[in-house]
Amino acid sequence: MNYLLTLRYNGSRYHGWQRQENAITVQECVENAIEKLFNESVSVTGCSRTDTGVHANCFKCNFRTEKEIALDKIVSGLNFYLPEDISVTDAVTVNDEFNARFDAKGKEYIYRIYNGKVRDPFSQQLAYFHKYPLDAVLMNEQAKDFIGTFDFSAFCAAGATVKTTVRTVFDASVERDGDTVIFKVTGDGFLYNMVRIMVGTLIYISEGKIEKGAIPRIIESKNRLLAGKTAAPEGLYLNKVFYGDI
Repeated sequence: MNYLLTLRYNGSRYHGWQRQENAITVQECVENAIEKLFNESVSVTGCSRTDTGVHANCFKCNFRTEKEIALDKIVSGLNFYLPEDISVTDAVTVNDEFNARFDAKGKEYIYRIYNGKVRDPFSQQLAYFHKYPLDAVLMNEQAKDFIGTFDFSAFCAAGATVKTTVRTVFDASVERDGDTVIFKVTGDGFLYNMVRIMVGTLIYISEGKIEKGAIPRIIESKNRLLAGKTAAPEGLYLNKVFYGDI
């Protein structure tokens, strides 16, 4: 059986998704819970390698086992064994060849900025606190320049190893909801720290540190030094994962 799980998690106390030797990760917690429920050690394939402190509203992962358990029992059983900041919201069976990472057709991320004058204790570690005024209308206009198929080298952290830095962004927008500014971006894939650098660039444009209309030039330059800062991890959420017929 090949099971596909949908997770939600608060990544504040985890060193990202991927299992590490000397740090607690979401993958480790999920694999431990599966082992307890199925009485079997399994390897779980995640749809993405979220970084330390990053959250997920919708994270997909799959694992294979010879054992069959009713899908509703998998959800309730895993939630019994998982820590309270990770939950399984759904479980389905998929074909044996399905891979949560390589079969993903696209992803949607959101980035939450708490833009009040005074920090909000209830958004600590769940949004990036930026006390200086942000022009969400301007940021939304500028975000449209990310849409398209480009070499996003300028929006990739140094040292990242990928076959290609070309990605397609399907949509990008910014909106304000009270003191919260939300950046939403959908694409076929994202480079290491790409979304956080996009956010940092939009913040710099709003603050006048980067000129309006500069994003196409920054993309064309392929120069990371011309883009904005890498925004803090706590504002970032993997929001949706897109597959074909699933």
